[in-house]
Amino acid sequence: MKARLLLSIALIALAGPALAQPFMSVETSGGKVLADEKGMTLYTFDNDKKGESSCYDACAANWPPYLAASSATAEGAYSLVTRKDGKKQWALNGMPLYLFVKDMKQGDMTGDGVKGIWHAARP
Repeated sequence: MKARLLLSIALIALAGPALAQPFMSVETSGGKVLADEKGMTLYTFDNDKKGESSCYDACAANWPPYLAASSATAEGAYSLVTRKDGKKQWALNGMPLYLFVKDMKQGDMTGDGVKGIWHAARP
């Protein structure tokens, strides 16, 4: 009985990060934006198609894809897109989500409007 209880507690502790909400809403100078679990602004890319990322190589170096844990499950407006390398990327309403390397702290949204094709994701 005691062993089962300890096993249950261990499994819950291990599952915690996988079950954690990978998104939050953050207030910025430009209003509320969708952010990762660290509070960093997430972006969409106009050159993507629903369910498909087109940001690789140099693009992905500046706009890192917001990758999902292998155990992640999609829910509601949040889905998972499979990248060319087989990794899973979070998407909002089918549009892949990215971070921006020039954002340094929570609330930064320096990527919003870059080249007219990058946009801060809104909750």
